[in-house]
Amino acid sequence: MTATDQDAFNEQKSERDRRSIRDLIENWAIWRDAGDWERFRTVWHDDGRMNATWKQGTADEFIKASIEGWNRGVSILHFLGGSSIELSGERAIAQTKMTISQRADVHGILCDVVCTGRFYDFLERRLGRWGLVMRQPIYEKDRIDPVDPSASLKLDGNLLSQFPVGYRHLAYLQSQIGYPVKKDMPGLKGQETEALYARGQDWLHGKSLSEAHSAPR
Repeated sequence: MTATDQDAFNEQKSERDRRSIRDLIENWAIWRDAGDWERFRTVWHDDGRMNATWKQGTADEFIKASIEGWNRGVSILHFLGGSSIELSGERAIAQTKMTISQRADVHGILCDVVCTGRFYDFLERRLGRWGLVMRQPIYEKDRIDPVDPSASLKLDGNLLSQFPVGYRHLAYLQSQIGYPVKKDMPGLKGQETEALYARGQDWLHGKSLSEAHSAPR
């Protein structure tokens, strides 16, 4: 095989990997929002972890909590934008633009929250299959609006200020329906975000998640 042939082979392999990862990311959103829990499980590796505002734990724990929420009417939907994927052998880091949309009653008024951010994913290919090892959303900005535009909504300023600016309205709504919201998630800027980026680079260089640079917990 010539150097040119090797370059072409490597490019084709990289493109296949990127397509497989993008398919996985899109399947995550479609299957989770549709309540297709059995197929949703297939995007994770067995040791996968999810860190959301309202739930941090193993993939199985996240799926269980998602099913419980689904059954009691919790409404959370996702919409995806572009992806940037870094490949390193059998590992990858993917960042995907996304929005989280959640609807619930806030002080007796039906409201929508839309939060814009990125999914920051740690992925690995095992036995020929790409899967999620950890997903950490980055929360960049959000807003809350009454579904009825004529309704008047007044938020508790003291409670709102307890949450980071990137997801404070999402956190406010989630706290109103009984979720214990984590208050130090990565945002557009800050030490939590820088630690996450460093952990991602450690992952690409072969370290385990437990060995990689400290990330927010």
